[in-house]
Amino acid sequence: MRDQARLLDADDPETRRSWWIATASMLIIFVGWGAPYVVAVALKPIAADLAVPRSIPSFATSLAYIGSGVGGIVMGWWADRVGVLWPVLLGSLMVGLGAMVASGGSVWQLYVGYGLMVGLLGNSATFAPLMANSSRWFGRRRGTALALVASGQQIAGTVWPPIFRYGLDSIGWRATLIWYGVAALAIMLPLCAVLRHRPPPVSARVAAEEASRPAFPLGLPPNLVQALLCVAIVCCCVAMALPMAHLVAFCSDLGFAPARGAEMLSLLLGSAFLSRMLWGRLSDWLGGLRTVLIGTTAQAVFLSCYTFVDDLWALYGVSAAFGIGFGGIIPSYVLTLRDLFPASEAGWRIGTLLLFGLVGMAIGAWLGGYVFDWFAAYEPAFAIGVAFNILAVALVGALVLRGGRPRQSSLLAA
Repeated sequence: MRDQARLLDADDPETRRSWWIATASMLIIFVGWGAPYVVAVALKPIAADLAVPRSIPSFATSLAYIGSGVGGIVMGWWADRVGVLWPVLLGSLMVGLGAMVASGGSVWQLYVGYGLMVGLLGNSATFAPLMANSSRWFGRRRGTALALVASGQQIAGTVWPPIFRYGLDSIGWRATLIWYGVAALAIMLPLCAVLRHRPPPVSARVAAEEASRPAFPLGLPPNLVQALLCVAIVCCCVAMALPMAHLVAFCSDLGFAPARGAEMLSLLLGSAFLSRMLWGRLSDWLGGLRTVLIGTTAQAVFLSCYTFVDDLWALYGVSAAFGIGFGGIIPSYVLTLRDLFPASEAGWRIGTLLLFGLVGMAIGAWLGGYVFDWFAAYEPAFAIGVAFNILAVALVGALVLRGGRPRQSSLLAA
């Protein structure tokens, strides 16, 4: 057993540099993914200022998510060939400039700034490529490392909404976007220097292990497994996006101050961040797919609470519980792909999966505004989200029943 542990350590690519790269990746994601929260916090003022329904600014968030997903496949392909540095440099530049363009004060500028620049050319180069790149720097603690990198999104949701709430009250949503763009450029561009190193090569033993993997993961054709995971993550992310995009407006409609809604959003995403490392350790032990099932089930339970809870302190509690529930879902999906498929396919498979996840986020962000415009209430939207979530639980549960815990050696594939 001791000899086997030494052999595994020798094949594990993890070094001190691995954690520097993971930390820098997390910080880049944290800054870049602050942009959608400007709309989440300022949804009502933006709609009032532009004299449009709430579904119009909500759609800007949807465009950012869709653009990030579509562009992520191309950016992942580019990063596989030239390294992650140049794509992330481009993405960092586009996030900062896109926020400035979105501040112009018209619907088309909002859509171009968010959809084309922040989404398609910006965060597309920061999330999927950084997740794929980081996964190649770790072995046995890959789940923990992916949780750290992905937690940048949750830190963004914890830190940025109160800042944007203050900016909204002090200088308005347009100036807030401009100053966010300046901050993004000043922070993200220097961090890119940490990413200049390429991942270490795969050891001969790990390469042989990969070659011996079954041609049909979980006893199904590989692309069918990929397709089922993509459908599941869409359903999961539709439900996930509803509170993230509409919690501030929901609380305001219940009669609470907008600042309370911003605090709840920060609490939700802060809880997700604090729980994410625990989910990462759990996924290293149970495997990615089982962790996805547990997290998706918890998300469904706590999302349903938004349909009947209207007390302020109860909403704080539900928001914290919802954050804990979904905190580990996305990195566990990425780990699932690394558990089931060879490293040579990681770039495009991860990019494709995250595209569908972001499509789900886009649908959920838009759906909340659309359903509200019909019913003048958010409870029907939350109920629809629960239905999507239950479908995700069914799909992931069916895949779990077909397969057991991945072999530990597979976790070392770089």
